[in-house]
Amino acid sequence: MEDTLKSVLSGKKADYIEIRVEESKTDSIEFQGPELEQAGGSIKFGGSVRAFVKGGVGFVSFNRLKDLEEKVDLAIKQAELIGSRSSESTNLSPVKVINDKVTIETIEDPREIPLDKKINLFKNYNDIILSYGEPISSSRINYFDKYTKLYFANSEGSYIEQEKLDLGGNITAVASKGENTQMSRVGFGSSKDFGEARNLEDNIKTSCKRASDMLEAPPIKGGEYTVVLDPTLAGIFVHEAFGHLSESDFVFENPELQKLMKLGTQFGPKELNIYDTGDSVGSRGYLKYDDEGVQTEKTDLIKEGQLVGRLHTRETADKMDEKPTGSARAINYNHPPICRMRTTCIAPGDASFDDMIKDIKEGVYAVDAYGGQTNGEMFTFKAGEAYMIRNGEIAEMVRDVNLTGNVFTTLSNIEAIGNDFMIRDSGGGCGKGGQGPLPTSQGAPSLKIQKVVIGGKS
Repeated sequence: MEDTLKSVLSGKKADYIEIRVEESKTDSIEFQGPELEQAGGSIKFGGSVRAFVKGGVGFVSFNRLKDLEEKVDLAIKQAELIGSRSSESTNLSPVKVINDKVTIETIEDPREIPLDKKINLFKNYNDIILSYGEPISSSRINYFDKYTKLYFANSEGSYIEQEKLDLGGNITAVASKGENTQMSRVGFGSSKDFGEARNLEDNIKTSCKRASDMLEAPPIKGGEYTVVLDPTLAGIFVHEAFGHLSESDFVFENPELQKLMKLGTQFGPKELNIYDTGDSVGSRGYLKYDDEGVQTEKTDLIKEGQLVGRLHTRETADKMDEKPTGSARAINYNHPPICRMRTTCIAPGDASFDDMIKDIKEGVYAVDAYGGQTNGEMFTFKAGEAYMIRNGEIAEMVRDVNLTGNVFTTLSNIEAIGNDFMIRDSGGGCGKGGQGPLPTSQGAPSLKIQKVVIGGKS
């Protein structure tokens, strides 16, 4: 492959050309209630060419190497046409030439487990849910594992072969009573270990009980509360509400956001540190090189409460005169790389959970999340599970807890950061620009935040 790609790139007239080739094998399983809706494997092969000529960019994808040279010429021609007609110029920030071959190191490799044994494992999980009894009414399980070998070569002389493994799943128990339906799930994910999918029986039974209990829980009374987020919900908050604002294509294209995301701005207390990293071995957001052949790194975004960095592709780094961070990612060979997160984290603080809740007379403990949305600096998340905090202790369960607010105001209202940091993986992923779900991870400790608006019963 190395000789083929380098030979095709040789002598081509363009400012820059890169070729990505991808081989992948995927197994997937899906249960819906008692039915095995889908189970099987697939193998895909394809690649793409991206060319830059006088500020114009051409992109062509393909499914066979036989006519690769024609695809390269076509991408160059596209770039020439765009470059000659566009007043805007797209260029790439310089990076060092890389030659490397990256292999995966697994603990339990899903490729060595036959599909029928995987089906039996998840059928057992499904049976646990469906045999739980009322009010559990249904189940939903999805699982996948994907092995990918990526070949990358560019006209600057880089050549990288990189293996990747990604697996994940969600196991959901559904409880119903009349028109009231509640769900609770167990999620898992990894870039090195099928063992993350094993031994989940007790967690699944707990989810069944949680979904059942939520049916009987009263809706929360809407209002402004001091809230403690568990590490899972805090991680989703930092990914969705802040992480996307750190992706520089958003920042560069939005003058208002450029003012809000000005480096040096104080967003939170001195104890607040937020970063995004490709170095979290074992998590779904782990990768050594991005899809522009740039080595990933730990990128500080907020340090001691102050905005100090953002995520860049080579293109956005050139436009904003900053340095690439190894954040260019494509969901597959049909798409060009764009600016994406990897594993986004709030660093741990020193507060224990008991210390965080002991002074709260009336507050909310919010656990996990079931969906949410962001619109610029505004966010809304629905807690997967929630409890009132009364006089410093966890009290009754409540439901329909929707947290809403402005991300910058919320960051400034952080009152304590827990010492219980954990990285969360599940079977979901990040969506952006029609490319999803991309494997990402979130890490966070518990957070105590004052003045959080919670929608609910008046």
